[in-house]
Amino acid sequence: MAKQFAMLEAQHRAFIKRQHIFFVASAAPGTRVNLSPRSTHHLRVLGPRSVAYLDLTGSGNETAAHARAGGRMTIMLCEFAGPPLILRLYGQGRVLGRGGAGYQSVLDAAFDGRAPVGARQIVRMDLDLVQTSCGFGVPLFEYRGERDGLLRWAEAKGPDGLEAYQREHNAYSIDGLPTGICDNSDD
Repeated sequence: MAKQFAMLEAQHRAFIKRQHIFFVASAAPGTRVNLSPRSTHHLRVLGPRSVAYLDLTGSGNETAAHARAGGRMTIMLCEFAGPPLILRLYGQGRVLGRGGAGYQSVLDAAFDGRAPVGARQIVRMDLDLVQTSCGFGVPLFEYRGERDGLLRWAEAKGPDGLEAYQREHNAYSIDGLPTGICDNSDD
């Protein structure tokens, strides 16, 4: 049975810390829904109604475009190894562009001032609903470790290569919405 909460409680924070993967879904009016898996290594709880994650350079930048267009966001975490549970975080995303004051503030406060090679922005989400559900239908999986391919790719590109890649591949969503990646500021 689903239970709803106004904010993240202690048991939710503990659950998030135990997980290795989360999924972020976003959409803006008239766009496709985007759904992406992410490592919880880059996810932080900022407070009872706010989370953030370091967003690494990838093949697309849909979440940023949706956030800029006023779209909604959902983060989902599932228990794959222990007692079944699904945690969904509903709210509004905001992109903090690398080089902006908001980016640096969250980076310093939540990530010890360090961003991995290839970090392009921080996605901050203000929560309006936290929901748990049973998770009885979630299969059991065993965690084997993090992949290093994206980090190695970013290191090989170097700062100039990453910037060029972002300008070419991350400036617009698949629906043509601007992502703001080239602005180097906070939205």
